[in-house]
Amino acid sequence: MLRLASASLAGTAIEFYDFFVYGTAAALVLGPLFFPTFSPVAGILAAFATFGVGFVARPLGSVLFGHIGDRHGRRPVLVGSLLLTGAATVAVGCVPTYDSIGVAAPALLLGLRFLQGLGLGGEWGGAVLLTAEHAPAERRGLWSSFPQVGPAVGFLLANGVMLLLSATLSDAQFAAWGWRVPFCAAGVLALAGLWLRSSLAESPQFLGIDDHARVPLAEVARGHWRLVLLTAGALAIGYAVFYAVTTWSLAYATERLGVDRTVMLACIMAAVVVKGALTPLAAMLGDRFGRRPMCLVGCTATALWMFPMVSLLATGEPLLMFFGFLVAMLAFITMFAVIAAYLPELYEPRVRCTGAAVGYNLGGVLGGALTPIVATAVAQGEGTPWGVAAYLTGIALLSLGCFALLPETRPVRVVAAETTAGEAAAG
Repeated sequence: MLRLASASLAGTAIEFYDFFVYGTAAALVLGPLFFPTFSPVAGILAAFATFGVGFVARPLGSVLFGHIGDRHGRRPVLVGSLLLTGAATVAVGCVPTYDSIGVAAPALLLGLRFLQGLGLGGEWGGAVLLTAEHAPAERRGLWSSFPQVGPAVGFLLANGVMLLLSATLSDAQFAAWGWRVPFCAAGVLALAGLWLRSSLAESPQFLGIDDHARVPLAEVARGHWRLVLLTAGALAIGYAVFYAVTTWSLAYATERLGVDRTVMLACIMAAVVVKGALTPLAAMLGDRFGRRPMCLVGCTATALWMFPMVSLLATGEPLLMFFGFLVAMLAFITMFAVIAAYLPELYEPRVRCTGAAVGYNLGGVLGGALTPIVATAVAQGEGTPWGVAAYLTGIALLSLGCFALLPETRPVRVVAAETTAGEAAAG
């Protein structure tokens, strides 16, 4: 299990590195390079729009790779999604700017971002299911949390490279070629990921299915549509708060507050380090107390913290901003640490790869694609951007309602064993 979970973690880290490095570049540099005829704010909005296209593509990727995963196995999904995302990311680093090829530059950027999202849409389902379906029921939350640590590692890799380049290059050098380095490095990481995944065994639960779904999406739409909508709505706040912290706040603080981009990257990365480190602990609590209670607690904490977080961000003070981000990330991981066990348990094995991945990635469209765009738009004007806090709180309340309607899934035999042990101790 340790070897399998570690390989899944490494793979998701690489794929999310590819995805996150685009978000950081969109916040820092893509607007002026690819939309130079726009005003500064409009350029950022346009760059975030191309960022959002990746989220729109993710549900399509989950349908495509989910079909492969439910029909042919989870393992092929891991290889195909990694190849697609890695190739698209390297290509982004090679796209000429608007000054070189005109409107073809943003068009190419848009197409490659779509391919990135398509690949990532398949990655989560393959990596999480392969781990969750190998894991023993009583520790499924813990082992399934390893792929959930991958996004934090990928984010730190992406932003660590950006931070290093930002600190060592002049603004002119960074805009001319420095921003391309993290994209080109994705090729090396993708090859490393393929090597790690080449020897993974297929999921025993998939091998145990006698009658595979012929058209998994049709079965999900027919028999699980309500579950898909509830999971998408429930997960929307996780995406919204993560990208509000890691993408929108970076653009807002550097452009509107005049905070140095190196300082902002350091504040955000420090909060994500703590989030990644505590993911297994939160997952263990999910094994102990249940998936749904953890999600309800995390969602409630998020709803209560959005106004304080935005207030702390508006100060422009590094320590206060870090504290605001840290609490938001802790609330986020209280939910998302258990999601890798929760979603697969909600769906039957024959359509699990499609159902869980589609619900997960639709949540990304609702929360991740729109948040940087909406937040940038409503944060215009002077003073603290309370509109952003209200928007995030509204999404949190929506997600809280969806979580309240979802059932608990912690395996019955684990609950029964704990009950028996408690009765024996009492006797």
